[in-house]
Amino acid sequence: MVGGDGLDLLLWIVKGNLLEAVIGAVVLVVAAFFVYFAYVSSGEKIKEGYVVTARFDDVSGLTSGSDVKLNGIKIGIVKSLVIDDDYRAKVELLIKDAIKIPADSSVSITTDGLMGNKFVAVSAGFSPDKFKAGDEFEFTRSSINLEKLIDKLALGGGSKGEEK
Repeated sequence: MVGGDGLDLLLWIVKGNLLEAVIGAVVLVVAAFFVYFAYVSSGEKIKEGYVVTARFDDVSGLTSGSDVKLNGIKIGIVKSLVIDDDYRAKVELLIKDAIKIPADSSVSITTDGLMGNKFVAVSAGFSPDKFKAGDEFEFTRSSINLEKLIDKLALGGGSKGEEK
C-alpha cells in the first residue's frame, strides 16, 4: 500500500472530503444569510416606549405584534388585545418614546392593500397636548369586515327591518 496506488487512494479521499467540506460550508453560509435576511426584513423590533389604549367594536384580523403606523411609518406595535367590561376590544399600543402623538389624534384599523396585514393607523391631530403613558384614544374607527360587506352587497343591502 506504500506504492502509488495507496497515495492515489489517500489523495482521492482527501480531495473528496475537502470538496464535501467546501460544499457544506457554502450551504451553511447561504442558510445563515437567509436567516439574517428574514430577521432583518421582519421589521423593527420595539421593546420600549409608552403604552396608550384604544377601544374598538371590531378588531378582526388584528393581532398582538401588529404594526402601529403614522403616515405609513411604523411608530409602535400592538401590545395586547383583550375584551373589556362593555364587550369592546381594548387594544394596548406600545409607542416609541421619541414619538409624541397629539392628544386629539384618532386611530383606525386598516390593511396593507386589499388582502394585506391589518395594522393600527394613527391620524395625527393638532392639539399641543400629547399622549402620555396610560392615556386612551377618544376617536377610534373599527376594522371593516370584508365578509360582512360582501354579504350585504350580495343580499342587496339587507331588509328594511335589519340594522345596518
